[in-house]
Amino acid sequence: MKRIPPAALILGLAGVLPFAWGAFSQLRPDLVGGLGLNPVWLGSYFSLTWGTVILAFMSGVLWGFATKAEGAQATAAYGLSVIPALWAFVMVNGDPGAAAVNLAAGFAGVLVLDAAFVSWRLAPVWWLALRIPLTVLVLACLAVPILT
Repeated sequence: MKRIPPAALILGLAGVLPFAWGAFSQLRPDLVGGLGLNPVWLGSYFSLTWGTVILAFMSGVLWGFATKAEGAQATAAYGLSVIPALWAFVMVNGDPGAAAVNLAAGFAGVLVLDAAFVSWRLAPVWWLALRIPLTVLVLACLAVPILT
C-alpha cells in the first residue's frame, strides 16, 4: 500500500477540526459562552452545517474518481457519486439529533462508496487508509449531537 500523501493527511485531519469544535462547544458551553460567538459557530448547528458541506464535497471527490471509469462502470460511478450530496440535501434537516443521525449515516455510506471506488481501481490505493480513520473521528464527533 502506498503512503498517504502528507498534504492529504493534513488537510483531511484539518477537516475534522470543525466537527471536533462543534462537539466540544456543545458539550462545554460554559467554556465557550464567554467568547461572544454567534450561535451558528457553536454546537450541533455548526457540526451539522459543516458536515453537510463536507458530505457534498465527498460527492465531488467521488465524481473526480468517476472520471477514470468507462462504459457501464462510469455510469454507475457517476450515479453513485451524487448520492452523498443528495443525501445531505434531503436528510440533514429538522431536529438536530435526527439530522446528526442522518449525517452520520451519510458518512458511513460514503465509506462504503469509498471502498467500492478503491475496489474498482478508481481511487488511489491509499484512499481507505485515509478515509477510515477520518470517518471514525467524524462519527465520534457526530455522536455528541446524537446522544445529547
